[in-house]
Amino acid sequence: MIWDDLDARLERVPGTVSAYVGRLGAVPTWTRRPDATHYAASTMKVAVLLALHRAAEAGELDLDAPIPVVNGFDSAQPGTPRFACAQHYDNDDAVWARVGGSAPLRWLADRMITRSSNLATNIVLGQVGLPAVARAWALAGARHSVTGRGIEDFAARDAGITNLVTAARPRGAARRAGHRGRPPGPLASPAACAAMMDVLLAQEHREDLAAGLPEGTRIAHKNGWVQGVRHGAGVVLPDDAPPYVIVVCTTTDLADGGATGEEVEDDACRLIAEISAAVWAARHDLAG
Repeated sequence: MIWDDLDARLERVPGTVSAYVGRLGAVPTWTRRPDATHYAASTMKVAVLLALHRAAEAGELDLDAPIPVVNGFDSAQPGTPRFACAQHYDNDDAVWARVGGSAPLRWLADRMITRSSNLATNIVLGQVGLPAVARAWALAGARHSVTGRGIEDFAARDAGITNLVTAARPRGAARRAGHRGRPPGPLASPAACAAMMDVLLAQEHREDLAAGLPEGTRIAHKNGWVQGVRHGAGVVLPDDAPPYVIVVCTTTDLADGGATGEEVEDDACRLIAEISAAVWAARHDLAG
């Protein structure tokens, strides 16, 4: 079986590799260490995106209103100085070109996802706040995922405040329906969900999950990388099969790219692409 072969392949990989594969709304077809926690890297930006759209729906923020583009942020560690992002550690000069000016929140959120801009992320996070991101994780049922600080908040990092994710598909949302047996409500309105999907479909970093798919295959996804870490999480939308979720998280020496923030294709990228290709080949046979 393909899943046994993948398990055997990953047993030989040093470090920790977690995976989750399954159809939307169905029990997973294959998991591997799905509840192991990994440093989140840029995958935490999806929760920031959800918190932003929820705040906009609640009338707390206007996505199209321009806000100042600044490079100075309060640390999550009380009593420490404000911190700043380093441009060489970012992936998007377009955001940096606006420092000292302004930009709409919607544009910043787009750059946060499609280009994985750290500066845009911290600006958006400053607008929504860490408690709103924690609520987004909780509402999604992601029990072990945590966003404790902004990116490059080294004082908080040194104090043990971190960002974590697991490969497990967020669960617990069904329990929000309670004992009454009703399906759970959406995390956001249909319009907001469609807007978030559009942003995730426009992802420009395609060296891991997307690299294992045939050219032109639609995938709404977010990846993340730092030295020793490479993750990919997304929904694949084949033309000839129902959509499916695929998440691969790696904490391993194979992830040797990203020491300066620049994305490079490394062995962890290639491993995730191999897994993605194997799941694609089995897309007609997924449970549910």
